[in-house]
Amino acid sequence: MADVKAIAERLSNDQHINKDKDVKALVEKALASGMDVEKVLNDGLVAGMQIVGDKFKNNVFYVPEVLISARAMNAAMAVLAPKLSASGHQPVGRVVVGTVKGDLHDIGKNLVKMMLTGGGFEVIDLGIDVDPKRFAEEAKAKGAQLIACSALLTTTMPQMKNVVEALKAAKAKGVKVMIGGAPVTQEYCDEIGADGYAPDAASAVDLARSLIGK
Repeated sequence: MADVKAIAERLSNDQHINKDKDVKALVEKALASGMDVEKVLNDGLVAGMQIVGDKFKNNVFYVPEVLISARAMNAAMAVLAPKLSASGHQPVGRVVVGTVKGDLHDIGKNLVKMMLTGGGFEVIDLGIDVDPKRFAEEAKAKGAQLIACSALLTTTMPQMKNVVEALKAAKAKGVKVMIGGAPVTQEYCDEIGADGYAPDAASAVDLARSLIGK
């Protein structure tokens, strides 16, 4: 039987050549051997991306390495997704992500999206330049427990407060807001009444889990 730990190890090591193909092949081998799809996901992909996140937080991995691992995870998820759906798998939680109105930067937002997906969340990506009302409407319509909004410009940071206010106006009970981006701080998070601040993409996964009680 295929060793599920090999999936996590390949996903999180620093050898980049053919990583996406290798991880996908390991997942296919594990499934072909009869391994439970939830085990492949949790002990393979999620565990591997947790290691990637830890390396990123400790400055062992940088953005390029995270992107390479995330690409490999996405290739493997394309194989797993139909089987997870057929098995009735439930994600850890559902998160709406986006860059706030007036801000066109998406690298940080994309990193958060990839890390959340690797952490077992279902992610609804609204893209860039997202209106505050749309964050609230999509979260309510999709049954999300969390909104994650990003800003890279000090001039667009006030839109995060507008997201918090839009969520209140929409009466989307139980939905929380987490924020992040280069100019954003914990102090600003407290000031606008958001529920949490993450300084980087890896920390965002831990924060998201804590905010929804997982």
